[in-house]
Amino acid sequence: MSDFPVLASAQRVAARARFVTLNEEAVTPAVQTWGHLLRQLPSWKEPYHFWDGTEETARWIFVLDVLNHCFWPDPHEPLWEVDLEGTLYSGYCGLAAALKKAYVRGVPLTQAWYLRTLTLEDLESILAGRGRIPLLAARLENLQEAGRVLMEKWGGDVMDLIRWADGSACRLAARLAQDFSSFRDQCSLDAQPVYFWKRAQIFAADLHGAFEGQGPGRFVDVDRLTAFADYKLPQVLRELEILAYHRDLEERIDARSVLSSGSREEIEIRAVTIVAVEKLKKAFHEVGSSHVRSVHVDHWLWSLGQMAPFRRRPYHRCRTIFY
Repeated sequence: MSDFPVLASAQRVAARARFVTLNEEAVTPAVQTWGHLLRQLPSWKEPYHFWDGTEETARWIFVLDVLNHCFWPDPHEPLWEVDLEGTLYSGYCGLAAALKKAYVRGVPLTQAWYLRTLTLEDLESILAGRGRIPLLAARLENLQEAGRVLMEKWGGDVMDLIRWADGSACRLAARLAQDFSSFRDQCSLDAQPVYFWKRAQIFAADLHGAFEGQGPGRFVDVDRLTAFADYKLPQVLRELEILAYHRDLEERIDARSVLSSGSREEIEIRAVTIVAVEKLKKAFHEVGSSHVRSVHVDHWLWSLGQMAPFRRRPYHRCRTIFY
């Protein structure tokens, strides 16, 4: 696949969306009101991240992004949390904390042979915390597949894949989607393919951020990555009035009904999110922030989503391994 198809396929969906509307008139006001909170991406060196400055960090990040999806609890179930040095972390941060604890205590998480032979009991121990992480069996399958594919195609080392990408984040993401079904975040709508590749793109972006654009994170085309379409960004875009739902879909989301993975409604939400981020990026450029990339806008929206005004209404719920 010579071109990176994510944005073009999202634009096709957005152009004929039935359940989700993009309000372009709200884009510039959102940047004017909240744009001052956009910052450069934070340092990778958070307490819950593993970092040793070597290729082992890249291997650890790969395992993190194999598992980086779907953290919200079922109704009446407690939030899954992990204690790391006296601090409780949930969601993505909880996952990173659990994997860091396991790696530091000697679990060979970065070895493909270990991932391929991982058992459910092993994974339960690695991800032990308060409550229970969703989709545990699916996460086990993803890790086993990751180990198997690395052994069969990449010499047992994700670094061989990173080197093969030869400095292209897009090439890396596309090959992840090709070789690993758990990264193959794509579908079909109206007989047309739709590509999201959320976690595949995040792996490239995480490498770039962790290594500050050097070594395994040296990519020349990071600016071609799109938003990482998940469930938090649309929640914020809705509060910014950039994204609106058809009344029936709005009622289902507000009632916390679970949308089917691959349904038209779910595909439209994610596709319009990607297009909205591109519009916001353009708006940032127009006010003089020419350095802003889609990944920066993505993180800005995610950060807004941690604030109370943007949690007034629920995010859409979809049980999936892709986000």
